[in-house]
Amino acid sequence: MTIGDRPLPFDEFVEALRQEGARRYHHLHPFHQLMHEGKLTPGQLRAWVVQRFYYQSVLPLKDAAILANCPVREVRRTWVRRILNHDGLADRPGGLDAWLKLGEAVGLTPVQVQNAEILPGVRMACDAYVAFCKTHGWLEGVAASLTTLLAPDLHQTRLTALRYHYPWIQPEGLAYFEWRLQAGRQDAEEALDILRRYCVTADDQRRCLNAFIFKTDLLWALLDAVYLEYVVRGDGCTPYDDVTARMA
Repeated sequence: MTIGDRPLPFDEFVEALRQEGARRYHHLHPFHQLMHEGKLTPGQLRAWVVQRFYYQSVLPLKDAAILANCPVREVRRTWVRRILNHDGLADRPGGLDAWLKLGEAVGLTPVQVQNAEILPGVRMACDAYVAFCKTHGWLEGVAASLTTLLAPDLHQTRLTALRYHYPWIQPEGLAYFEWRLQAGRQDAEEALDILRRYCVTADDQRRCLNAFIFKTDLLWALLDAVYLEYVVRGDGCTPYDDVTARMA
């Protein structure tokens, strides 16, 4: 869908985002296809958990960058919730804590997850997300976050696949995905409401659509690095294969 000299009606703009997401989102990536078909080894699944933790860890940083660039008080009041949701509070664990629980559920210690060597491609993709939100307008940062439009379907597919194909995973470790099923919908609704109010020109829409595409490319690049290192190279062997005995 092309955005011309005049802005699209908002519903059509959202449909343009959905169309781009339908063909670019990382639910189509070969690594996710293997995961959902039950074809990953325990080591490969653990490797994904470790590498993906780095992405989880930068989310509060990119949200802080959006806040720093945003002059609108009402938007800041809404957006700050995301940082608290991921970092948690003293009396309320956050998304990062839930991901560490996932690591334990697949046989890793929090230290292994937090101190792991991150693949260069994963680090570059995640750091690029933070840099984008620092150096682009706050509205583009909001638009980049809107892969949450597509995330609930992926989280549901992933939950179903993990429970069915990987029964060795401790069930309580899947709480992160159960949480994101609800939180992701709220995040998407809030971001869409912000765009409805502030993404009002054709130029705004083009920049926001490009930011959304950038984010889908970034997620794809992250999985490219994981797929190459842990599936293509070394006959699928990973540094995390030797913890299998701990799951017996």
